[in-house]
Amino acid sequence: MDYSIIIPTFGRPDEVSTILKSLSELNYTSYEVLIVDGSPDKVLHPVIDEFKNKLELVYLHEPLLGISDSRNLGAENAKGEYLIFFDSDCIIPSDYLNKVSSFLEKNKVDGFGGPDAAHESFSPMLKAINYAMTSFLTTGGIRGKKKHVGKFQLRGFNMGIKAEVFKTVNGYSGLHVSEDIDLSIRLHKAGYVTELIPDAYVYHKRKSNFYKFYKQMFLYGKGRIDLQVRHGDALKLVHLFPSLFVLYLLFGIALSFFSPILFLLFILSFGLYFTLVLITSTIINKSLYVGILSIFSSFICLTAYGLGMIRNIFTRLILKKGSDSLRYDILKE
Repeated sequence: MDYSIIIPTFGRPDEVSTILKSLSELNYTSYEVLIVDGSPDKVLHPVIDEFKNKLELVYLHEPLLGISDSRNLGAENAKGEYLIFFDSDCIIPSDYLNKVSSFLEKNKVDGFGGPDAAHESFSPMLKAINYAMTSFLTTGGIRGKKKHVGKFQLRGFNMGIKAEVFKTVNGYSGLHVSEDIDLSIRLHKAGYVTELIPDAYVYHKRKSNFYKFYKQMFLYGKGRIDLQVRHGDALKLVHLFPSLFVLYLLFGIALSFFSPILFLLFILSFGLYFTLVLITSTIINKSLYVGILSIFSSFICLTAYGLGMIRNIFTRLILKKGSDSLRYDILKE
């Protein structure tokens, strides 16, 4: 068995059905799929029954199991040489494992990851959210097809790792937020090598509306500071951009009370930035409407992440209070 594909979920029958359908169409044979379900009921049973004869499928159900524990449970029951973790809201291209196998034949790595993309069938809002999460103008491109600043860090929606290496580092540590980056940092500190496979992308649906997207990004911002507290070196310059964006926004608003000229310059600077967002997203997505929505998704991405960081910088780094962030109901949404 080459690959064990592990998918944690909290019910979500429609999402699970979609990703299982895409996995059943892979142009590869030596793989298994493990669905790890933390929902309190049997809502996934009809979906599992539908695909149990189309895939080598293992269904593990433990009510109220957390995200890290779900992935660890999947790994404990996996038979593959490599473990591949996907989020349940992904669609996997049919040649995904072919691209991974081709890369691994030429490169000796202990872990790998791939970018995410917007499927042509995605709604304009989903495409705008994908733009906000992957664009150089918002995240520095570290979640897209550019390599991470410094060493490449694995992301839980699309990542692979040798099963023996996963076991050696004791898998996921139990964090509820940024647990994938925590694992990646521990891999690097243990001397293991991880690489980005640019062509091994998945279609990632993410959140269905801006409100849920805001909550998710706020947690991610808090989670980055949790990582800094835990590891001491998890905070890079690129991660501070959203916080600086929020502070610049507040500073600009304050200027309206003291200097109309400086406030006008502030408005022009924001206008220029979001004009670039509009133009680049419109070109990438071939849609002016998606470009307009990308202005809102980019603003939410930066402000929510920045506010989450500022909140935890104050509570965890300055006041030395609080504990690791909790995901709460993100899996349930």
